[in-house]
Amino acid sequence: MTRAPSILAALLMFAGCASKQVPVKNDAPPAPSSTWTATQHQDHPLVGRIWDVVGGRFVDEEALRKAVFSTQYVLLGERHDHPDHHRLQAELVRATVYAGRRPALAFEMLDVSQWSTVAASLKKNPGDAEALAQALDWANSGWPAFSLYAPVFNAGLEAQLPIVAANLPRAQVRELVMKGPEALPVELRTRLQLDAPVPEAEAKAVREELDRSHCGHLPQEMLEPMALAQRARDAMMADQMLGLSVGNGALLITGNGHVRKDRAVPAHLRRRDPDAKVLSVALLEVSPEALRPQDYAALVDAASLPYDYVWFTPAMPEDDPCKALRERKAVTVRPTTCGEGLPA
Repeated sequence: MTRAPSILAALLMFAGCASKQVPVKNDAPPAPSSTWTATQHQDHPLVGRIWDVVGGRFVDEEALRKAVFSTQYVLLGERHDHPDHHRLQAELVRATVYAGRRPALAFEMLDVSQWSTVAASLKKNPGDAEALAQALDWANSGWPAFSLYAPVFNAGLEAQLPIVAANLPRAQVRELVMKGPEALPVELRTRLQLDAPVPEAEAKAVREELDRSHCGHLPQEMLEPMALAQRARDAMMADQMLGLSVGNGALLITGNGHVRKDRAVPAHLRRRDPDAKVLSVALLEVSPEALRPQDYAALVDAASLPYDYVWFTPAMPEDDPCKALRERKAVTVRPTTCGEGLPA
């Protein structure tokens, strides 16, 4: 199964006409890294650099590590099929353990219906990531190949960190889209605060984001139900992290769209626990049209970067996710006896 394009990937398509900017002065060296796997734009001036959004400056990897291992809830973003993103996530997991902290390691890719499968696999084959992947039937999950995620799982299992299934099951997501909040049990719906009103500016931004990520072909009446499903997934991942508040907190492995501080998992964490210490780290591919860190806010449709830190990497090749839809619209039309048209 091929997964839908990530929201970030969809947004990057619209950046091609942006005007070039003068790059910011680099006041910290690029973070140390082994050879990049991604091949596109390796000579981009931001590649390997880490931007401290609040501080408005570049920092080195050691500064990011300190921020990560000193924060209770850490969200590590990614493009799901980007090998460098998973390698860097694994580095941060190991650095956290090395610093003496042992957080739970939560995954968007695992849903809460898989808790028992995870527990049984780790009991039978402790530390064996490949056995866990087989038990979860990862090959048929719709996520990118497990080999991409193996470095992160191995980093956690080697340190015997708890592995947490954090996402809402797909069956419940589908039910939400079809039936609305009533599709979930009352207790869960209340806990996730799905009946709470959403600020219109936030709701509008999510609808527009969904519309773009589906190439403008999503029926308008589906935008709100899908926005609800997105909100429920964010809320569930926050809920699972909050359930680990006793102890060493949690690291969440998830897509960049879910680590946004303005409306995604961090917002749900703070809404339910105003005192929670939350850190959002996005791993973003560079664009040749965006030479300053601030330029990437527009690529994620935000006034400013909605993360605490951004680690910039080369880009991976990607098929145009809207090509098939454009071709379908351009298919030859033949007339019918009623004067209407049907696809030839």
